[in-house]
Amino acid sequence: MPTIPQHLRDEIAEVNAGGRTPVVFIHGLWLLPNSWDRWAEVFEGAGYAPLSPGWPDDPETVEEANAHPEVMAGKTVGQVADHYAEVIGLLDKQPAVVGHSFGGLLAMILAGRGLSNVTVAVDAAPFQGVLPLPVSALRSASPVLSNPANRHKAIPLTFEQFHYAFANAVDEVEARKLYEEYAVPAPGAPLFQAAVANFNPWSEVKVDHENPYRGPLLIISGEKDHTVPPAISNYAYKVQQKNTGVTEFASIPGRGHSLTIDSGWLEVCNTALAFVGRFTNK
Repeated sequence: MPTIPQHLRDEIAEVNAGGRTPVVFIHGLWLLPNSWDRWAEVFEGAGYAPLSPGWPDDPETVEEANAHPEVMAGKTVGQVADHYAEVIGLLDKQPAVVGHSFGGLLAMILAGRGLSNVTVAVDAAPFQGVLPLPVSALRSASPVLSNPANRHKAIPLTFEQFHYAFANAVDEVEARKLYEEYAVPAPGAPLFQAAVANFNPWSEVKVDHENPYRGPLLIISGEKDHTVPPAISNYAYKVQQKNTGVTEFASIPGRGHSLTIDSGWLEVCNTALAFVGRFTNK
């Protein structure tokens, strides 16, 4: 079972002592918790208690992650979901949960377990039952999926791969800046799990979208996303609409997969904040 390091327990204790509604941010592949730093400032300014726990064994910095990718290898969707469930279990108040990419998938998994008060999934990776497989999504995942041995490794992206998968909607200057500031190796296992989820009845890439305690959900989609194209987000929305709770969809025009970290991040952040604010007391 995942264990919570002491520094994170201290952060959780501080959040509990403050009495404000927590907001748990979950990053996806090829990023670290620092990708949420500006979002955390905005949510804190709005009266919430932000918390960006990271995946198990996440390095502290991009430099450390690039120097020691092996520490991130082998993480599965189920292990990471259980890690965040353990974090949430230590909070005095049920949090809002905001996730991007595989973090968006994890956010929906946690919501399906009834652990989230309100959930925002930004360009979320597909869960079992989401059928579209756009060519751009396959190309974005190919640096990992092209070699079965990558399942047990942490794989970095080249700048060219990052530019296509994440930063296709920004210019090359900004794309290089984002790559240098945020890009880290990512565990291959989650991509392999997602690739076969619809053929594996025991898949960990499964969301209980019918749980009546799921809570309100907003799915945000970047119009030009190559990694999670709108076809995937729209299908996930269609499936999630079967829930009795509030389910909404927001398309962000002209944006790619880097929409949470690039120069237009604030528009996406404010969209998420407005939704969270409708269903929480600070």
